[in-house]
Amino acid sequence: MDKKSELQKISLEIESCKICKTAKSGKAVPGEGNPNAKIMFVGEAPGKTEAKTGRPFVGRSGKLLRQALKDAGLSEEDVYITSPVKYLPDRGTPTISDIEHGKTHLQKQIDIINPNIIILLGNTACVAMLGSKTPILKRHGEIIKKDGRKYLITFHPSAVLRFPNKYKEMFEEDLKKLY
Repeated sequence: MDKKSELQKISLEIESCKICKTAKSGKAVPGEGNPNAKIMFVGEAPGKTEAKTGRPFVGRSGKLLRQALKDAGLSEEDVYITSPVKYLPDRGTPTISDIEHGKTHLQKQIDIINPNIIILLGNTACVAMLGSKTPILKRHGEIIKKDGRKYLITFHPSAVLRFPNKYKEMFEEDLKKLY
């Protein structure tokens, strides 16, 4: 089975997963992009726009991320974009149990795609992939090696939107480490 078919199989698992849907709403947002991507972006959870469309990072945060990709010389077709939590949480931020469960699907995606580096967009992504909360402001731009993988810690685009004067330049500098 090819990578695209294997990722589609995981998408179907997510869509039929009762645990993923608990206390959440909207369409499943498994992720999208190149199944052979060398760079994977991991966010938090779908927002309202994503839950309507079933696509990751298509709202305001997504527009910022996708523009930052272009500015960094990357094409959307070169990367894979996803989140540990695959449905819109009814109460805003995902719970630890949401993240832990979602990681089971995310890990399968990572194993299939096998990227060279995973960009952790904010604290939820760090909790999912590094196993603990991370002070993003202190550690952004840091590349960590864990379990045979490389991770780049940076801000979630929603934080950049909320505090552009504080985080935008640092976010852009972090992404420049990809080329």
